[in-house]
Amino acid sequence: MSTHHFPHSPNEDLRMTTPLTPLPTSMPAFWRGRLAALGLMLGGATAGEAVAHTPPPAWSTADMPTQEGRIFVVTGGTSGMGFEDAKALAAAGARVVIVARNAQRGQEAIEKIRQAVPAAQVAFEGVDLSSLASVRDLGQRLNASLPRVDGLINNAAIMAPPTRGTSVDGLEMQFATNYAGHFVLTAELLPLLRKSQAPRVVTLSSIAVHRGTLDLDDLQSTGAYEPMATYAQSKLACLMFAFELQRRSEAGGWGIESMAAHPGVAVTELVARGPGLDSAQGREWASHREHFQTAAQGAIPTLYAATAPTAQGGVYYGPTGPNEVAGPLGVATVPAIAGDAATAARLWELTETITGARFPSSVR
Repeated sequence: MSTHHFPHSPNEDLRMTTPLTPLPTSMPAFWRGRLAALGLMLGGATAGEAVAHTPPPAWSTADMPTQEGRIFVVTGGTSGMGFEDAKALAAAGARVVIVARNAQRGQEAIEKIRQAVPAAQVAFEGVDLSSLASVRDLGQRLNASLPRVDGLINNAAIMAPPTRGTSVDGLEMQFATNYAGHFVLTAELLPLLRKSQAPRVVTLSSIAVHRGTLDLDDLQSTGAYEPMATYAQSKLACLMFAFELQRRSEAGGWGIESMAAHPGVAVTELVARGPGLDSAQGREWASHREHFQTAAQGAIPTLYAATAPTAQGGVYYGPTGPNEVAGPLGVATVPAIAGDAATAARLWELTETITGARFPSSVR
């Protein structure tokens, strides 16, 4: 794994209570069908109990407070929203560690960021999130090289590969990459996060969660593999992890604020690397890109959660336009299952068993 070093610098129960609404007819027919098949017809329920602060709808990177002196780890930071996260954080003065598989793409991302932000403090660390050993190795390296971590952005993902694949640990690839790898990474970085005065963990979910189901008896989709359904389950697990992490942080005195975010539908490399651009889904995606968010727009909910003083632990942020596909920043809709604390606790315990990762019961 290639490593680049920093230069020296001075510097509880949630329920959907409103009727489902139809997808807009202005959306391309293929995507209306795909999203409708996933049940992406959102009601008006919000995340959790009363939310004390609603984000400014027009919030942008221009509103980010300075991040000088803060250290962020961003998974999947070589492209798409992860790259936009890393660039914006670097522009605000943060030190950023981009975590991804490909060292060459990592170096290219660093060069692009430095073209836009000449004084950027940005580094790359290699990891295969689908490999538990690789994630643990990364955790050891970061614990040895960083004084603390102020923000962890669990962004990396794969989406809907047409055939079921398995990781080196025998886990279904979407479960392993999107969810289990981030679960283990968060556990590995907990000591560094606790050294921060105001640590945050932001975990990326998806509007796909609204018809995601959680089969605790078959988290690896061995009984049946449907690409988008399996993707939805992995992203539902991510959302439940974000909420459960907040609950456990509060109960155990970890001091971590855990939020979730989703980008709506953003134009990234997920389709190309999943179903493929030569698939029916890929061709429609390429033909109707103008209907979706850019990667920079899709990054806004994550950046708000990671940096805004008014962002709150246990809240899910995303766009608030029709069906949350795009639009102004706000509090995203939470499916009922994601707010089920008992199910989230069972998922957490199962994940600890599957991965061997352990979080402390208390650090008071």
